[in-house]
Amino acid sequence: MSYASDKVPVFDPANPNGGDSLNIDVNAQYVGFEYHYTYLVFCGFIVWLIIPGIGLLYGGLARRKSSLALLFQSLMVAAVTTFQWMFWGYTLAYSRTAGPFIGDMANFGLKNVSAAPSPGSPVIPEIVFCLYQMLFCACTVQIVIGGSFERGRIMPSLVFGFCWATIVYCPIACWTWNANGWLFNLPSLDFAGGGPVHIASGWAALAYALVLGKRRHAGEKEHGKPHNTTLVFLGTVLIWFGWFGFNGGSALNASVRAMVAAFNTNTAASTGILGWVLVDYIRHKGKFSVVGACEGAIAGLVGITPAAGYVSPWLGALIGFLTAVVCALLQDLNKWIHIDEGMEVFKLHGIGGMVGSFLTGIFAQSWVSALDGTTQAPGGIDGVGVQVGRQFAEITAISSYSFVVSCILLLILKYIPGMNLRISEEAEMIGLDVDQFFDEQIGDWSMFEQLEARTLESSKSEGPSSRAISAQYA
Repeated sequence: MSYASDKVPVFDPANPNGGDSLNIDVNAQYVGFEYHYTYLVFCGFIVWLIIPGIGLLYGGLARRKSSLALLFQSLMVAAVTTFQWMFWGYTLAYSRTAGPFIGDMANFGLKNVSAAPSPGSPVIPEIVFCLYQMLFCACTVQIVIGGSFERGRIMPSLVFGFCWATIVYCPIACWTWNANGWLFNLPSLDFAGGGPVHIASGWAALAYALVLGKRRHAGEKEHGKPHNTTLVFLGTVLIWFGWFGFNGGSALNASVRAMVAAFNTNTAASTGILGWVLVDYIRHKGKFSVVGACEGAIAGLVGITPAAGYVSPWLGALIGFLTAVVCALLQDLNKWIHIDEGMEVFKLHGIGGMVGSFLTGIFAQSWVSALDGTTQAPGGIDGVGVQVGRQFAEITAISSYSFVVSCILLLILKYIPGMNLRISEEAEMIGLDVDQFFDEQIGDWSMFEQLEARTLESSKSEGPSSRAISAQYA
């Protein structure tokens, strides 16, 4: 990165932690550049909102009887991933002495992660860079958990999340963003996580749903309607807001390129809504869907993630629109592949991420990436058609690695005594919330309790259990 000042902080291998704070002012090296790390830490703060946003989105999409578990898991995933990242996640992804596939233990336990210039940008202290990237990891694991909804036990899902972040997310992040990574040096173009975040999480969620098996529906429709559209809307709003930090901060500075990335974020989400609603309007003969609009916004956000700092706003609008249309047209994807991935993580994040990565290879423009003062990343539109092939390399490598390794990890956990990835059939019928929580349920259950009491009074001994009946209305 080049700046007007000639006093850009430089990493000193002799002082990997940035200097002895008892003897020198470690802040002095950043004088004149404070706005860069202030901007990035603010972006990190709003990225955090994506985590509960996904919890609210998932909780609203699920049936009432399994909604609380998804809210709870959003907090638990943030907690578990924070520990994983501090323990060894950061060093596996971003150590300066990493290999092309995974990092080493140079920063184990956040050793020397403090005031030194970060490996991502010399004007960002490494502790700020570490926090920002940690939240990316947490968001990704939270997306993956959607593959287990309504039938996956909570404790095993958290164990899986810790292990998945270690052996799937961290290596892929190293490939893509570490200066020693093989995809970084190919180079593939991935501004903010089309591969490590979306493609990886989409395929992992599909693996989770496959290993768990289909839900047992006890006479209900295979895919019930979302139990609370308001929660879906609120979750989407938080995700959209957090995505400004997700994409806008990925320049790792407060340059004009970062501002363009933020603008593209809003643009692609908006055109994503237009694309999805258009498909719904035609498919349902002039009627609309709030959930469809929310899904369109997320599809647009996913599509623009790898391209945000590489394309102009009008091309960003096109990417958001096309990604949402492709995802909306795959309404029956779960039936085609015979996997009950009812939260549609694979469709929105896996396929949306692949579409966005492919379109990045076509539409990347050097003049946009050069807005940070130094980067030039041309794509097919600039005459570098080979970039499309490089994007295919990223897509195929990340997709295959994430799906295969996730399946292997889940099968190992499945057969560990006492792990029990899936709840029992009876627990599934009464709901994940009643089975996994004590004395807590979401919303007003008085109507269902009255129904259960009446059913219990009138039922005969050979009839179905009252819990099973009331569960059908949850």
